[in-house]
Amino acid sequence: MRYICALTIAGSDSCGGAGVQADIKTMSALGVYAASAITSITVQNTMGVQAIQAVKPEIVAGQIKAVMDDIKPLAIKIGMVNDKATIQAIADTLKIYSPNILVVDPVMVSTSGSMLMQKDALGVFCSNLLPMATLLTPNIPEAEVLSHTKISTAEDMDIAAKRILELGCKAVLIKGGHLEGGKKIDKLYTSEAEPATFVHDTIETRNTHGTGCTLSSAITSFMARGQKMTDAVAYAKEYLSKALEAGKDIHIGEGHGPVDHFFNPEKLMTL
Repeated sequence: MRYICALTIAGSDSCGGAGVQADIKTMSALGVYAASAITSITVQNTMGVQAIQAVKPEIVAGQIKAVMDDIKPLAIKIGMVNDKATIQAIADTLKIYSPNILVVDPVMVSTSGSMLMQKDALGVFCSNLLPMATLLTPNIPEAEVLSHTKISTAEDMDIAAKRILELGCKAVLIKGGHLEGGKKIDKLYTSEAEPATFVHDTIETRNTHGTGCTLSSAITSFMARGQKMTDAVAYAKEYLSKALEAGKDIHIGEGHGPVDHFFNPEKLMTL
């Protein structure tokens, strides 16, 4: 008997609402044992990111190898990777293990608007890491960068998704949270089937710090638990909506606060 385990490869958030901290909270709340490989250390709070210090690529690779060789996670999530050397190190290391489930959240801009990926890293990301992804989970601004497409409507999302799929990932979930309206529409695209659409009511709150990290970690967790991708996305969307609702009126920090990851935590699950 062993725990269901997932690995997050991401940056550290000193205020605890996003990054590897949000990943660990999410995975733990969903009954999944969380291991981590930290790619960078950020100086940040709910108001924004003040500084980023990258971890040496060989240390990032070493963390991944240590976890993969011993813990053997069933699924991997990649969050913030700041520079091209680290992206290359992650891609080279994961190629050794050929993970069955690799969810990549292309974190480029923080909730507060701070740039989190160096400009010269994007090409390496698209050519070396993105094609390995089982699922890519960009928000609207990130999908615009990856597809070179302006997205203002759900139809624009379709065009952008087609272009992103051509880069080599197996599936892409474009998160429509940046579109105006009373409903939030996310769409899951693959090359084999019609898009799956997920619609949720807009929750009025400023506590949206780390929502992208939380969603991608929740998807990773549900896939580690054996759910098919479409179901995993649906369950993860429901989890995030409830976490947003539970934490919408909480005051932590003077900027964008976190969601309530532990509104209904589950016990660690075993195989």
